[in-house]
Amino acid sequence: MYKTKIIENLIEKKIVSISPDKPFTYASGMLSPIYTDFRLTISYPNLRSMIAKDMATLIKEKYPDVNIIGGVATAGIPHAAWIAAEMNLPMIYVRPKPKDHGKGRQIEGRFTKNDKIVLIDDLITTGGSVLNAVKATQKDGGQVLGVSSIFTYYLPDAKNNFEQANIRFEPLISYPELLKQEKANNHVSESQYDLLKTWHEDPWKWGKQFSNQD
Repeated sequence: MYKTKIIENLIEKKIVSISPDKPFTYASGMLSPIYTDFRLTISYPNLRSMIAKDMATLIKEKYPDVNIIGGVATAGIPHAAWIAAEMNLPMIYVRPKPKDHGKGRQIEGRFTKNDKIVLIDDLITTGGSVLNAVKATQKDGGQVLGVSSIFTYYLPDAKNNFEQANIRFEPLISYPELLKQEKANNHVSESQYDLLKTWHEDPWKWGKQFSNQD
């Protein structure tokens, strides 16, 4: 497994950014002192190869019955392709909504009701987009064994959303693991480490301190 090397690469290549005083805003509206831009991983062949190999190993272990890999548009598509190639499996991908032209497909690629699919995204924050992809796949008759991602923040919102949807989720790397490595590599100070832990415990509450700022 390349997990430690992957995390070190994410830090060294500045795929992970920290800004405690000017937080980032996620698609959900959540404010955060940390931002992970996993789209940058496609520019580094060695890094993306390590990710594909470790993700393939993880999926084989957690979802042994899988026979199709699905990518969630857009960031999950390239990684799903590399993972599918590593596992020598067919691939599909799922759009956020059906096309408004042609055959109006939301899902590209072929599968049957007997196929067992694992959907791949690069990052899971609250799980909203990937769970929409799960619903679309199930609506078209697909059996979704579960979801996997390169990284997850392991926020309470995501845990609740996956539980409510009754969908299994198995990430490669979690926020606590990343934070531990950041500290070990001296990329964050003690005070920054404490702040990042506090945010993780209750991100919505943490973000309220900025609501009264101009």
